[in-house]
Amino acid sequence: MRESEIERHYKKLVEEAGGMFIKFTSPSLNGVPDRIVILPGGKMYFVEFKAPNKKPRALQVHVIEKIRKLGCDVRVIDRKVAGL
Repeated sequence: MRESEIERHYKKLVEEAGGMFIKFTSPSLNGVPDRIVILPGGKMYFVEFKAPNKKPRALQVHVIEKIRKLGCDVRVIDRKVAGL
């Protein structure tokens, strides 16, 4: 299974839940997570998608740790689940 297939699966789940699935890019900072997910009720997540059993690169781990230290919820997802 490819990373893009997992990402499409979650895009569908988020949109069905009434949320937003926003592509996250930063010209001034490499290694940011792939998406910002905003769900009803004010829930917000940064999400890094990976192919099954793949891990974030060292730079991605560094950026994820910095974002988490700021109090944000960052998820690394490498498989499909039935629901949010």
